[in-house]
Amino acid sequence: MGIDELDRLVEKLDLERKVRLLTGATVWSTHAEPGIGLRAMVTSDGPVGVRGEGWDERSTSLTLPSATALAATWDDDLVELLGGLLADEARRKGVDVLLAPTLNLHRSPLGGRHFECYSEDPLLTGRIGAACVRGVQSGGVAATAKHYVANDSETERLTLDARVDERTLRELYLAPFEAAVEAGVWVVMSAYNGVNGTTMSENPLLADPLKEVWGFDGVVVSDWGGVRSTGPAARAAQDLAMPGPEGTWGETLVAAVRAGEVPEAAIDDKVRRLLRLASRVGALDLAAGAHPALPGPADRGERAEQEKQEEQEKQEDHDVEEGREAARALLRRAVAASTVLLRNEDSLLPLDPSRLRRVAVLGPNAATPRIQGGGSAGVFPVSVVSPLDGIREALSGTAEVLHRPGPHLDDRPTPLGTDNARDPLTGEPGVLVRLLDAAGAEVHAEHRLTGRILEPARIDAAATVEIRALLSPEVDGLWELAVAGWGHVLLEADGHVLVDEEVERDTDDPATVHLSPPYRRARFPVTAGRDVELVSRRRLDPGSGIASVLAADPPRRADEVELAAAVELARTCDAVVVVVGSTEEIENEGTDRTHLELPGRQDELVRAVAAVNPATVVVVNSGGPMVLPWREEVPAVLLSWFPGQEAGHGLADVLFGRAEPGGRLPTTWADRALVSTVPEDGTLTYAEGLDIGYRAWLRRPAPPAYWFGHGLGYTSWSYEDLSVPWDVSPESALPVRVRLRNTGGRAGREVVQVYLSRPETGVTRPARWLAGYALADAGPGEVVEVTVDVPARAFLHWSAEHHAWRAEEGAFTVLAGRSAADLPLSAPVLLGAEPPTSRDSSGERSLAVL
Repeated sequence: MGIDELDRLVEKLDLERKVRLLTGATVWSTHAEPGIGLRAMVTSDGPVGVRGEGWDERSTSLTLPSATALAATWDDDLVELLGGLLADEARRKGVDVLLAPTLNLHRSPLGGRHFECYSEDPLLTGRIGAACVRGVQSGGVAATAKHYVANDSETERLTLDARVDERTLRELYLAPFEAAVEAGVWVVMSAYNGVNGTTMSENPLLADPLKEVWGFDGVVVSDWGGVRSTGPAARAAQDLAMPGPEGTWGETLVAAVRAGEVPEAAIDDKVRRLLRLASRVGALDLAAGAHPALPGPADRGERAEQEKQEEQEKQEDHDVEEGREAARALLRRAVAASTVLLRNEDSLLPLDPSRLRRVAVLGPNAATPRIQGGGSAGVFPVSVVSPLDGIREALSGTAEVLHRPGPHLDDRPTPLGTDNARDPLTGEPGVLVRLLDAAGAEVHAEHRLTGRILEPARIDAAATVEIRALLSPEVDGLWELAVAGWGHVLLEADGHVLVDEEVERDTDDPATVHLSPPYRRARFPVTAGRDVELVSRRRLDPGSGIASVLAADPPRRADEVELAAAVELARTCDAVVVVVGSTEEIENEGTDRTHLELPGRQDELVRAVAAVNPATVVVVNSGGPMVLPWREEVPAVLLSWFPGQEAGHGLADVLFGRAEPGGRLPTTWADRALVSTVPEDGTLTYAEGLDIGYRAWLRRPAPPAYWFGHGLGYTSWSYEDLSVPWDVSPESALPVRVRLRNTGGRAGREVVQVYLSRPETGVTRPARWLAGYALADAGPGEVVEVTVDVPARAFLHWSAEHHAWRAEEGAFTVLAGRSAADLPLSAPVLLGAEPPTSRDSSGERSLAVL
């Protein structure tokens, strides 16, 4: 849509209506303006799925692997396909704007939300993020590049001030967002934090470089609650304040414009951008906007539109059902493509099913894996295939598959579910949720599938949310019962009051307020086979969040008993798969990690099992790096990340050789973190500059456990030749040709990685940095040649003195291989000299636009 058309629509609106459009109408949607043909636009969290407007477990979503897993594929084409799958899901749920991808970097492995980010490297993050953007927007759904910028820590994330020097900002943290803009992203989300003294919703970086230099023509939306001022935020390049309808703009902003504190031209620009977005996602009907809205008949138009939408949704539902199997196949493929094989001594993997008669699947995450990280991006999966399920299905009719959980891992109470609770009113599996008024009278009731209720039906008269269920215990003993919520909470069992307490809110972090309220626990004796009626109530105070939880857990066997049982089972089996991993307390939005160790006694379990069975495979189920102190004591180690709903199927494909473990590390795995995520006096200083991740470890005398880019396959490769032009212009990409041979006995895929270094430089640089990558496929003994196009930007550095990209002429080294530390091929290349008129006295050339 042209600017003239947008201007004509903006001119039809008075100031009040323009300002109204700039704050959300609800938590998840924008305002409609029928007079110009604008309908409301719906937003939804991602990036592993599309939840939709609400938090209802009955509204399920296809669940992708975590962002770390997608980056581990190093496969732009696959990620673009997965982005298209997200677009399909968004359209099915009536969503216009998907709040993904997250383009912040893994500055430190301690970052608690890094499962939602791609990588420690800006180029890999930018390429994978751009692929996601292209895939999502190919379906007419807006992608959102977030959180702009330096939102790389969860500790004090709402208020911290990130102090980052100009060069580091440009070369590292802004670079993935620039790649997203180049890919055509339609929305960018400003972060909660400040950068260099100014909160991001007011920060000059929204204008320069985002809009003015990069040419971003879309909408800058705030993180939810991120706009904290009227004038400063409105004068900045912040366009849309979410959520609504309350906020710091509205009538206050109208008054500020009339008082001359905010130019109306700034408001017009924001509205123009919003309308451009609406046009892109199909929310702007120019034919409807060509005529003034009439009273009364407009409602009929809305009804017709609603009927049209309902018919469309029915057709979409039909199409989705037809495509579900194809979607599951794609998700299964993604699991295998993202799985990283860290170690495979004596080629233990892949396992040969014909040689197996008895297989042990051990560990707390084997039957109940973590398929996604915790926080606002969570979705309710369509289904979940656990590692145990996937292995059993793969070996059905071939081998007996047995399971023991090993030592207990997670002390967090387990919400009631359809497996152990029934609705006391209908007898259906699940729970009964009732909303009560101030006098205790029922104003609404509904059947739900879980005891974790998020955002029940909104009824103004509701004062209390009640969860009621019949617990069907399978074992005798003292069960642990629990209730969670902010404000006054009550828990009863068979009429006995177990908890009656005021829980005072102690945080403003929305992820914690709304999703992770504290539990209050009690023990109650039960008899197997005898139902226990459980009731929880929570007073719905203002600001008390959306979560109410009723949970129950049976008595647990001692860890020593569970450990001994797991080890004894391992001793009697032909092969063992041990699944270990993190918990929601460790990797979750709103909190950073304090250490990198596996929780509980998982390390002890691995060592004990490996000591009795030499055919032990360990699968690490985490979103980010963990310390693996036993890594040299077991023959095979796989990383599954948070693998999404097809976890078990994809893992089984890898274990039994139906698919290659295609993943390569997108982040260095080490036994310690080199930088902190904890601000000091509200300030987090990025003192390490350009050296994060593998760049930092390259300057250390001892190597990390596993280098960035590392990953094995089921074949072997020989890197034979590297060919590059002898010189390159600062404005041109460099074609790097790499010849390699599959020297193993089966077909495979290799991720060919190209790095640059500068042996002699007058500019501070990393020891080496990733400059490009490409995938190579070859059969046994086959020789292939791949071309890796190294972008011109890879040779440049940002000059804070000149506020521009600069080219330092002279010799660079091109290196090619399998990881940041395994680079068998190298060749020099000369960054060519330019005519003297284009150089300054330092010998550097300034490039204004690259």
